[in-house]
Amino acid sequence: MTRVLVAGESWVSQSTHFKGFDSFTTTTYHTGIDPLRDVLVADGIEVDHLPAHDVPALFPGTPEALAAYDVIVLSDIGANSILLHPATWLASEKTVNRIDLLADWVEQGGGLAMAGGYLSFQGFEAKAAFAGTAVERVLPARISRYDDRVETPQGVPGLLADDAHPIVAGLPAQWPDLLGYNRFALPEDATLLATVAGDPLLAVRQAGAGRTLAWASDIAPHWCPDEFVSWDGYRTLFTRAVRWLAKEL
Repeated sequence: MTRVLVAGESWVSQSTHFKGFDSFTTTTYHTGIDPLRDVLVADGIEVDHLPAHDVPALFPGTPEALAAYDVIVLSDIGANSILLHPATWLASEKTVNRIDLLADWVEQGGGLAMAGGYLSFQGFEAKAAFAGTAVERVLPARISRYDDRVETPQGVPGLLADDAHPIVAGLPAQWPDLLGYNRFALPEDATLLATVAGDPLLAVRQAGAGRTLAWASDIAPHWCPDEFVSWDGYRTLFTRAVRWLAKEL
């Protein structure tokens, strides 16, 4: 069975409530993994979810731990969370550079995808900070050094760019609207599969013995609204993407 690790796609929100003289705070926990996990599991793919707050301590830190997976998806999780193990951050101990380790794993045959979001690619206020890292070296994306978000609240459709590739073969020429994405450029050896507002939406690349994929928008709301998630092509697109990364297509 194909095994996938999705890192990220969770967040904690804190609110302060003011009621006259008094105030109090509340916290809530949220995940955005369900739409992607549901379609992958329905297709017979095993999915492990590593929430964002667990990434610093638990993201794979050895070649053996990475080898347990066929595909790793980074979704709305910044480079710092992967780089800064608690042993380094809290105790000033040397730890493995897991960004470098991940890129090496790809070049030795692994499958890596990055999905868009406020903490993907370079992200909101450039805080995702993947530009210039080894992960950028293997992705089909040349990442901006600046805030790379493109907000499209009016909705813009995805447009098919390569109807022959097995990930998108048979999908319609125009896809449902998206509400935003991360803008990146393509390296020369990347293959563009779909565009949004004239920018890359979906691209793939061979990186050494491995394969990589960049999806510029979210995998779930808010940038990827219910209209897109409920589209039949959503399941086709992402299950094929994972199977292509795992070299099953």
